Amino acid sequence: MRASRVLTWSVSASGGYETAWAEADDGVLRARGRAVGTTPQPYWVSYELDTADSFVTRRLRVTVETAERTRSLDLRHDGRGGWTADGERLPGFEEALDCDLGLCPLTNTMPVLRHGLHRRPGERRFLMAWVSVPALTVRPSWQTYTHLGARPQGGAVVRYASGSFRSDVAFDPDGYVLDYPGLATRLVPRNPGERS
Repeated sequence: MRASRVLTWSVSASGGYETAWAEADDGVLRARGRAVGTTPQPYWVSYELDTADSFVTRRLRVTVETAERTRSLDLRHDGRGGWTADGERLPGFEEALDCDLGLCPLTNTMPVLRHGLHRRPGERRFLMAWVSVPALTVRPSWQTYTHLGARPQGGAVVRYASGSFRSDVAFDPDGYVLDYPGLATRLVPRNPGERS
């Protein structure tokens, strides 16, 4: 069943905000987003994300604009372990199924939905194609997601770990980030029909 959401976060890590328009339907996620940040310098970000079945990244297109320049990235995954950035093959990403756009809480959704970590116990380790913001460089990033327990309002708290960094992230019943300590907090929607 198709579920469309409009999600807005205050992004403390960038000193800015992000809004994403996301649509999930039978294991496929499509989203577009816009963000503004002030750290390390003022910048604008726009992105479009498309996944294949089981929420596996197919394509991420990102544009970042600063006072000095505009950068763009077209990151693609062929579904068989092959990743390219602007048409150039990326070695070392063969195990990666997901992209992870830096400072973007939306891209934590795909691995959580795929393995139902917002609904049931489990721990999974993933290799991500991590994209830095605002530089738009791509590097491999090993990340672990561990279900810590259900939230009374639905969803769950999932521990995110990468290197020495840890954060206990609250996800809503649909698998979207509510609160990511150290990164972002979802803003309360003004639309009374929107769940929080």
